[in-house]
Amino acid sequence: MNPLKLSWKSIWHQPLPALLSILLFALGSGLVVLLFQVNTQVQEQFERNLAEIDLVVGAKGSPLQLILASMYQVDAPTGNIPLEKCQAFFNPKHPLIKRSVPISQGDSYKTHRIIGTEHSYVELYNGKIEKGKLWEADFEVAIGAAVAQKFKLNIGDRFNSSHGLVDDDNLVHEDAQPFEVVGIFAPSGSVLDQVILCSTPSVWKVHGHDEEGHNHEEHDHAEHDHDGHDHDHEQHDHASHEDEADHSAASSEVNIDWKKTPGQEITAIMVQMKNRSYQSLNFARNINENTELLAASPAIEINRLYGMMGSGADILEVLAYVIVFVSVLSIFFSLLQSLANRKTELALMRSLGGSRSFIFIVILLEGLLLAALGLIIGFILAHIGVELVGNYFESGYRYQISGWRWLWQENYIALIGLVLGMLAACWPAWKASTTEIGEVLIKD
Repeated sequence: MNPLKLSWKSIWHQPLPALLSILLFALGSGLVVLLFQVNTQVQEQFERNLAEIDLVVGAKGSPLQLILASMYQVDAPTGNIPLEKCQAFFNPKHPLIKRSVPISQGDSYKTHRIIGTEHSYVELYNGKIEKGKLWEADFEVAIGAAVAQKFKLNIGDRFNSSHGLVDDDNLVHEDAQPFEVVGIFAPSGSVLDQVILCSTPSVWKVHGHDEEGHNHEEHDHAEHDHDGHDHDHEQHDHASHEDEADHSAASSEVNIDWKKTPGQEITAIMVQMKNRSYQSLNFARNINENTELLAASPAIEINRLYGMMGSGADILEVLAYVIVFVSVLSIFFSLLQSLANRKTELALMRSLGGSRSFIFIVILLEGLLLAALGLIIGFILAHIGVELVGNYFESGYRYQISGWRWLWQENYIALIGLVLGMLAACWPAWKASTTEIGEVLIKD
């Protein structure tokens, strides 16, 4: 007699209790896996996008909103800040600041943000160009891999931006010069995949903020480049290499002519400090107390966000463990009830040569099979659920969460589930193996 085959047939001898046990186990284990997958992937995304940024400086408002809008692109900016109030952050000789990266927000393309910034923004995320090059002239853009794939954009394609983050044809800047794709980033798993990057003056010019006399030569050069991209590429490449070589000596220098940009504004500045000395730790406090700007620490605000999200996740996790516990009890009582109705069958098995250990193994395998079936169904439902959650995150927040990713911790969840199924079957198995044949057959 094959004990596994016998256990399988015994389970379905009474299908309703078996199905209840399987569904409860699937619900509990599936909820545990779903929570673990979502929490792990969301935290990985947040940590990856920290990019060793120590401070974000912007307009007064909510520190968390400033971080989410500037670094994670999932909220509206707190406002803009005048350039004349933040020139000190871009001083290459600043004793505390290692690098300052300006960002200008406000427009989007089909809800994907267009960010005016410097090439140093790409360096924060270790981004690499897969096709084309980084932007050089105004209205040239380098786009993330997800943006290129989603909208089938390629080198040379052009598009007009929209005001805000709403995909509305009425908000499109049709009268402004269109942006031209000159580069596509390789997939990085960071926020870089979801954004469109260009020069800061490009953002100003779209909104008609270009002051009289501001950078006209650069504008003419940009138009000339759009007519013929082969002109002066070697010169651009040479300048780009020089910038990279000088980056360590003047990493905080921004490529904006301060004297020719009166009244202009940017959205925020992402700051990397040289070290974490006492002065640097008090830097944010000094900014908040003595200036009209707001300085927020990404690490502090993201930990605060985890704290706000953690209470709800903890409740769901406790609920999942309660369901798992109930499912283990369900397997236990299902096997115990089945045992009461199968005493004659088990006694006949013993009389036909089945040993006590054989009976014990048969019942133990029943608990193992019930747990295994519950785990399989639970894991499948959990990964489908993660994929659905991922679609919501992608459409709402531009973050990619995959339901088809297997985490190594799931192996431990499966192992624990199987052990629980076997433990639930131990007492019924022991009781079945110690049943006296004679007493059962005489009664029957």
